[in-house]
Amino acid sequence: MVLGLAYDGAGFHGFAAQPGQRTVAGLLVGAFFQLGAGEVSVTCAGRTDAGVHALAQVVHVDVPSSVVDRRRRGATHGDELPWLAKALSGLCGPEIAIWRAAVAPEGFDARRSAIARRYRYELATGDRVDPVCRLASWHVDRPLDIALLRLAADPLVGEHDFSAFCRRPPGHPVGPITRVVHDARWEVTGPAGLRFEIEAGSFCHQMVRSVVGALVAVGEGRLHPSDIAALLRRASREGAPTLSPPHGLYLAAVRYPDALGGWWS
Repeated sequence: MVLGLAYDGAGFHGFAAQPGQRTVAGLLVGAFFQLGAGEVSVTCAGRTDAGVHALAQVVHVDVPSSVVDRRRRGATHGDELPWLAKALSGLCGPEIAIWRAAVAPEGFDARRSAIARRYRYELATGDRVDPVCRLASWHVDRPLDIALLRLAADPLVGEHDFSAFCRRPPGHPVGPITRVVHDARWEVTGPAGLRFEIEAGSFCHQMVRSVVGALVAVGEGRLHPSDIAALLRRASREGAPTLSPPHGLYLAAVRYPDALGGWWS
């Protein structure tokens, strides 16, 4: 089956199940166990780190047919299971909300079948701190130049080696970390609010947080917009700005081929 869910990542050590840690996947596995599915594994469209949120995460889970729909047998792919979404939300809430549950098409894989992911990063600027939003956006106490931010984001679009903006996992082969970015844009969301959105076929580890950290350095005047293109060409993290904090980051949407559901957002 396939699930669409949202979560507040502040209280989780990321999405993936980890021994001794509270994770989104761990709560989902526990909820399915309570519903009689036994031990299951969950696969997500995009793994999120500790403190990172999701507005539209997509997950597939293989469960016994008896759990798919206790009231109606013979469910086929695409059939909605609202009772299951409600039951899972009740067991995982309030930090996790399952807004859709459906029978997945044959061979559907939440990660491998996805053709694009879209992330969103929320910022608040200025002297006035909003405690209510402290775990939902990054507060930057200096003004940011929106024109410079937009100029700096332009070079990200296209196919590039993003080695300068990725944390290379241990054992990862040396060489380019190529990704194709479809869109990268800034918008003003209020008197002190800014939002960055970036869409790509896939992302490498900590890529969005690294990109935002560098763009904010441009907005503050510590870097020139041309430095972003220079970092891409240099393909090294040496001298790159520090990561932006995790709590401003959201997985906002996932796209699949139309036959597999199109956009989940």
